[in-house]
Amino acid sequence: MKTLIAPDRETINALAERLKKAEGKPEFQRIQCILLRVTLQAEAKDIAQVVGWTTGTVRVMHSKYAKLGDSFFDIAKRGGRHRQNLTQEEEVQFLKPFLDRAKAGGILVASEIKKAYETILGRKVAESTIYRLLDRHDWRKIVPRPRHPKADPAAQAAFKKTRK
Repeated sequence: MKTLIAPDRETINALAERLKKAEGKPEFQRIQCILLRVTLQAEAKDIAQVVGWTTGTVRVMHSKYAKLGDSFFDIAKRGGRHRQNLTQEEEVQFLKPFLDRAKAGGILVASEIKKAYETILGRKVAESTIYRLLDRHDWRKIVPRPRHPKADPAAQAAFKKTRK
């Protein structure tokens, strides 16, 4: 078995501390994979069984750790705004005049916001883009509860009292 990772006490202690502070399963498995190799000199097939990976994946992890060192454990987080048109701060600045007008008693018109948004971007966008933008910034349409115009509150109250 080729020694890619030096099994010195300093490396083992650093990996053990990192294992205690692991945030989530992927990071824990990576550290465990390297730690088993360093401490027990275990083979890739045995480590693969413990960690739940294939033997090839374990070998790749060992090789990457040998090349990258501790930066190997810096895993990029998933998610994010990959297809954003504007940053969140830019969106706040863009919506500010519209929301201020709405707070003062005006009406938010999505078509106006859409035209302004398209002029900023320089291209067309779907109307759903505007509604998602407004939703991201906690805007919601507040509408009074519907009531029939011919509803008689006195008749409703009398009906409630006589009902069995």
